[in-house]
Amino acid sequence: MVVKFDRALIPASPDLSFEHSLFSSGIELVAGLDEAGRGAWAGPVTAAAVVLDLHLPIDPLLGLAQDSKQLRPQQRIQLEPFIKRSALGWGVGFASNEEIDQFGILPATRLAMTRALEALHVFPQHLLIDALLLSETNIPQAALIKGDQRSLSIAAASILAKTARDRFMQEQAIHENRFSFEYNKGYGTRAHQAALVAHGPCSLHRFSYAPVKLAIK
Repeated sequence: MVVKFDRALIPASPDLSFEHSLFSSGIELVAGLDEAGRGAWAGPVTAAAVVLDLHLPIDPLLGLAQDSKQLRPQQRIQLEPFIKRSALGWGVGFASNEEIDQFGILPATRLAMTRALEALHVFPQHLLIDALLLSETNIPQAALIKGDQRSLSIAAASILAKTARDRFMQEQAIHENRFSFEYNKGYGTRAHQAALVAHGPCSLHRFSYAPVKLAIK
């Protein structure tokens, strides 16, 4: 039987309830992890890990929208340097479109998260992950449904993952200008679909994804 997630568990904005609960039990280094780009047709899936300093004020992060991915791009860009400055550690990891085609999107997402953890300059004592568990590490962890809407650490990771991936796709658009990656970031907009039909896929596309397969046919 599938148990439906109770949306009453989602606060008005992500907070530090989970982090402070761990903190009260002696765990100070809590890493939040999230990804960006799982649903895109092109480009990598990107993950970030953020260990917030619970001793520092985090006022700019308080009152975030319930879904940090729904923030305007300029809001994420403005929050990015604050997160990096105020965190005890942060890391970003990528899994390429070729790795997505080879392993599948969920294993590739876990690969990107593992790489984000490896890029941290601190060793977390506990992980809070948006809806996933990482069997690749023995660090204690919790998978939180709607995690970026409930945990501020995960929301911060969501912002870093999104800004890093957006920047990558904007850079790639310079070399591959037929698909307007600087605007759609590889997601399946109507313009992207029309370009796929007109030109066929490029080296950044995920050939295992149905819309790309259809364009090849």
